Amino acid sequence: MVRVMTIDDYDEVWELWNSIHGFGLRSLDDSLEGIDRFLKRNPTTSVVDIEDGKIVGAILCGHDGRRACLYHVCVNEKYRMHGIGKKMVNFCCEQLKKEHINKVCLNAFVTNEVGNKFWQKMNWNLRDDMNYYDLPLNEDNKTVFVP
Repeated sequence: MVRVMTIDDYDEVWELWNSIHGFGLRSLDDSLEGIDRFLKRNPTTSVVDIEDGKIVGAILCGHDGRRACLYHVCVNEKYRMHGIGKKMVNFCCEQLKKEHINKVCLNAFVTNEVGNKFWQKMNWNLRDDMNYYDLPLNEDNKTVFVP
């Protein structure tokens, strides 16, 4: 069952994120305070999937009024290949359409073979006409990858 994510889901979502091999977590952005701030700005677009009474999938989804982005798309490895990821992505896209958002993007690490195969299967376009740049504004916000 897919539903909107709330801050009350944080502990279980954090546990899910930490169970995904190679998952990158930001020390500040993915903290309770960081996720609370994100969900307050985007109260209807982030989702979780509940199976067997526990959260087995999650997506952070937000927009700036024009364009949306998906972050931390994940499904528990034991529950993959059952349509959960597709169901969550479709839910997010429908929520975005209700808010008149016409385009959504995401970033996938090149080394994320499972994720990249998923996005290709879902017919998302891999862009080769642009470069991605970022500028860290807080050096304390470090990415740590789950072993």
